[in-house]
Amino acid sequence: MTKTREKKIIRASWIAIFGNALLSALKIVVGLLAGSLSLVADGIDSAGDILGSLITLITARIISRPPNMLHPYGFDKADTIASKLLAFVIFFGGAQLAISSFQRMLSAEVAPLPSKIAILVVLVSIVGKQLLAGYLRTTGRKIDSPMLKANAKNMQNDVLISVAVLVGLAFTYILHMPILDAITAFLVSIWIIVVAIRIIIQSSRELMDSLDDPGIYQLINQSVTNVEGAYNPHRIRARKMAQYYMIALDIEVSGSKSLDEAHRIAHAVEDEIKAHIKNVYDILIHVEPLGADRSKERFGISASDLKDEPKVDTQHEAG
Repeated sequence: MTKTREKKIIRASWIAIFGNALLSALKIVVGLLAGSLSLVADGIDSAGDILGSLITLITARIISRPPNMLHPYGFDKADTIASKLLAFVIFFGGAQLAISSFQRMLSAEVAPLPSKIAILVVLVSIVGKQLLAGYLRTTGRKIDSPMLKANAKNMQNDVLISVAVLVGLAFTYILHMPILDAITAFLVSIWIIVVAIRIIIQSSRELMDSLDDPGIYQLINQSVTNVEGAYNPHRIRARKMAQYYMIALDIEVSGSKSLDEAHRIAHAVEDEIKAHIKNVYDILIHVEPLGADRSKERFGISASDLKDEPKVDTQHEAG
């Protein structure tokens, strides 16, 4: 599974690299020849996307490494770290666009009309970027890769940048108002910055072992309830490592049960959890005697914490 996932990430990264390289070269060359600074800027932004795809490509190699003494859980968290790096690339790209467009808004200089071939190149860029974004988004969702999904959002931002350039060029020709080009670019840059901040927040939550969907805990609690002889699931902890879940919990078993029986019940709980939740990397179950004192426990989720939570999100259920 890991090797297949790695190959998909590498293939997606190479497609993004070649696609961005082609579009970047086209926009920069035509922009210089046509006298369109906005098209040149769009091409430079696409060149920056090559860096993002290279980060994804390098990360794919890192997450394929086997666990070792320093990293006993493997290297899958590198996926989340890469999504944070990509978010910073998106953020600084948006910030740079905001600064340049704001300066253009304040400038009294009247820009000359660029050649109309720039519009054709922008249209090609919009179609090409949209195809790349859709491909990366679909692949990222299939293999649950944060960095591919972040890269897809970056590509989608580029579509908006190209649309802004197109709108600016259209208004330049129709209304002879180049200032609208700068205003549109500034508004798009603010949206890009917001998207980057959202990715940073999401990746930070994953690095801090936070889960967005409490449905996972409901499924774990339900799985324990389904096993005869297993009681009172508590200290339930789940965290994500790329697309995988690491799960730990305590259960209670009657003190009259033998060690073999308690061991069998714990394994039954593990199998039940894996039947309900996909992409489980490992499950650690601690068995306690029924009625044990839990008053000093500080960590994890218990069944009582889930009473007021929303219904289970079935997207996590294993097929």
